[in-house]
Amino acid sequence: MTPIDDSRRKFIKNSIAGITAFSAGAILPGFSAKSYGNILGANDRIKVAVMGVNSRGNALAVNFALQKNCQVNYISDVDSRAADQCAAKVMEVGGKKPRLAPDFRKALEDKDVDALVVAAPDHWHAPAAILACQAGKHVYLEKPCSHSPHEGELVIAAAEKYKRQVQMGNQRRSWPNVATAVEEIRQGVIGRPYFAKGWYSNNRGSIGTGKKVAVPGWLDFELWQGPAPRRPYQDNLIHYNWHWFWHWGTGEALNNGTHMADLMRWALGVTYPIRVSSAGGRYRYQDDWETPDTQVINLEFDNNTAMTWEGRSCNGRSVEGSSVGVAIYGEKGTVVIGAGNAYKLYDLKNNLIKEVENEIAVDPLNRSNPSQLLDAFHIQNFFDAIRRGVPLKSDIVGGHQSTLLMQLGNIAQRTGRTLKVDPSNGHILQDPAAMELWKREYEPGWEPVV
Repeated sequence: MTPIDDSRRKFIKNSIAGITAFSAGAILPGFSAKSYGNILGANDRIKVAVMGVNSRGNALAVNFALQKNCQVNYISDVDSRAADQCAAKVMEVGGKKPRLAPDFRKALEDKDVDALVVAAPDHWHAPAAILACQAGKHVYLEKPCSHSPHEGELVIAAAEKYKRQVQMGNQRRSWPNVATAVEEIRQGVIGRPYFAKGWYSNNRGSIGTGKKVAVPGWLDFELWQGPAPRRPYQDNLIHYNWHWFWHWGTGEALNNGTHMADLMRWALGVTYPIRVSSAGGRYRYQDDWETPDTQVINLEFDNNTAMTWEGRSCNGRSVEGSSVGVAIYGEKGTVVIGAGNAYKLYDLKNNLIKEVENEIAVDPLNRSNPSQLLDAFHIQNFFDAIRRGVPLKSDIVGGHQSTLLMQLGNIAQRTGRTLKVDPSNGHILQDPAAMELWKREYEPGWEPVV
């Protein structure tokens, strides 16, 4: 047995034990109920507010409430129905009903709140995170960390200025088998990795053509728009379809591609690219959907490596037997990481050399809660960073770097040309028109400032 195999087996054994303990009673992974009470600060619960709880945020709120070292104090949502439903679920699993703060900024005023969980639409991610840092709160920030590259840089600046922990929600960084797969790649199991391919496929339907109608009574549309310049309400926008409008969303590339870009960047050991191109469009339906439903983003790096991401929102044909995943190609073989906490290792003759199976079911097409038990590892890492200064698995610098890869892909798509990029900071070179998309416009008075 090699040292890598021995290390992996021990890591997985400990991880399985943690998952078993968590599923039995939401105990901190890796500790028994008896030993749990002896952990320094275990009875000092981290108190959080959760912003945006209609879909993914609802799952996150419940998952945070399940953690025995956490208490959900506030639920914030511009949809009163979603807020009420989420508060009831949090009370069911956590034993205490959280307060409702439709405007999350009210929750930030509470000195008893330690952290803000941001799961609102993409255009709110960075502005909310910045406000939270300024209020002295740590931030668990769902991907993507920003709507535009400039916003990502602002969040980094806010985290540094206010000394806050900001963890991006690309949870696979904390999944045990996935981390082991990347560790083995970095240790040379396939030789030098030089190319990575990521993908996402689904069978999303048409969103139709929206009608301008009155804002529903249950929705605070003014606050929903927040930092985005005002546009009239239409009936095919909220709750999920905003993803496909450039004004509020970032398309499938940021919606799901960010996760795979992060894994590829991690495995290849790269940060910023030197060249980015994109091809695609809205091909399947003729409707209000603006972002590509089919897209291929290509990125090249200065260490003689490259990666590509393929997104197919409207054709669910899988790749490598999975609707989502990455393949890392090297001098001696290939590692494939699919939807779950599992991976396969192949040699150059396509022989399966090793298969590490997933112990917990993951549903990648469940858009709100695909992997609750595994995500607990990421949440606990966030808590450890707050309480003990443990390094974050996905700090905001790395989160921004992974987010930026897909943002650059979208900018290349929208400008229709290949981008030259500064590998030291990710900025676009010699293309003022493309750099205009580096920032977004804001509703006057709502501009994020650090």
